[in-house]
Amino acid sequence: MFPDFHRAPNIADHPDLYERENEAIDPDGRLWRALRDQADWAGRTVLDLGCGTGFWLPRYAVDAAGVIGVEPDPDLLALAREREVERGEVRHGSAEHIPLPDASVDVVHARFAYFFPPDCEPGLAEVRRVLRPGGALVVIDNDWRHGEFADLLAASPWASAQGTADTTDAWWRDRGAVRTEVTSAWRCRDAAELEAVLRIEFPGEVVDGWVRANPGRRELDYRYVLFTTTA
Repeated sequence: MFPDFHRAPNIADHPDLYERENEAIDPDGRLWRALRDQADWAGRTVLDLGCGTGFWLPRYAVDAAGVIGVEPDPDLLALAREREVERGEVRHGSAEHIPLPDASVDVVHARFAYFFPPDCEPGLAEVRRVLRPGGALVVIDNDWRHGEFADLLAASPWASAQGTADTTDAWWRDRGAVRTEVTSAWRCRDAAELEAVLRIEFPGEVVDGWVRANPGRRELDYRYVLFTTTA
């Protein structure tokens, strides 16, 4: 295990349900368009840092020159290695221990993984080590201020360890990152699926209150913040 590895129970305890969560997010593709705008990976080598079960690797592989997933959790790593990804590979590593040579990738994505300021400097330094000149790191984070998901985060004690919006914004601003807000949604197949997905992300009492207030809902407002910094 790597010393900077912290097990994520939402995906580690429920990998199959987390797959459904991934399928439900960003149904209209707004996040993906924003990611392209920040740092297009077409014809380039992209690193998915903290790739989990490797859900997103095939999507990157559609037009990337090469795709690398790095994952510290050995159980999730095994699942990621089972996926067939054209021009892709999965390696055991972490944000502070990326198993790649200097200047070897063009784009790094970190999706809800590791970069919860303010204690992220070692990981940022390691990402900058593996980025080629002109390459970019794009961190995909939750919007803590706007939207229904932000309201759930505010009500959840589980989220307190991830810091606050003001701390996160200031940390990235001091490092010259570009901040981009993206309005999207979670859209599940039915209300039961949405409730099940919410229960791996939030305490039961928080989900109970939301479900009572929103009977039959299969979709909620979900917003992202992207932080982009270049090598």
